[in-house]
Amino acid sequence: MDTSLLTEAIPFEENLQFESIISDLLKQKYSICDTFFEDQLVHQLREKLILMYHQSDLKKAAIGNKVNESIEKSIRGDYIQWIDEQGADSVEKAFFERINALKNYLNKTCFMGLLHKEFHYAVYPKGTFYKRHIDTFQNDDRRKLSMVCYLNDESWSPSNGGDLVLYPEGLEQIHIHPLPGRVVIFESQILEHEVKKVINDERLSITGWLKTR
Repeated sequence: MDTSLLTEAIPFEENLQFESIISDLLKQKYSICDTFFEDQLVHQLREKLILMYHQSDLKKAAIGNKVNESIEKSIRGDYIQWIDEQGADSVEKAFFERINALKNYLNKTCFMGLLHKEFHYAVYPKGTFYKRHIDTFQNDDRRKLSMVCYLNDESWSPSNGGDLVLYPEGLEQIHIHPLPGRVVIFESQILEHEVKKVINDERLSITGWLKTR
């Protein structure tokens, strides 16, 4: 046998942070991680988003998917810009490298079959919000995990509003402050949620979904 044709098995390395996220998802359908991205990357993403926003590169977000999307200011008020992984710059590539590491880990350990992803920058100006909803559509149920990475600066205060509120069925609602670098992951098809009104400043984030085929 020609042993040169054999590939050496790559040993599996347990990732304690990812294991903690998995444990949270199994237990409570959501996970909060304040150290998912390095501080420098969070800062670089924030600076990029602020520049894009000031240059008016973001567009008013719609509700629904491409089949039946519409703009409803009474439901959501954020401005977004989708991120093209193929055309990503070095900062965005570092972001996706970390996202892909989690996706691959979930597929290897939990057999989730996550094949696709979509992420966008998001800015909620003062006075805007996103009413209670669920991250899946009647005509498209591919979204399995929702992810939010907050890009607010270190001076962000809970008094600024903009909390993410999760509504676990049969349990008390959970208020999550959008602190800088904080990442929230939850099951797209199970947890209803909303973004409370922003009282001061702009609320900055990257939001996205890990999806099956």
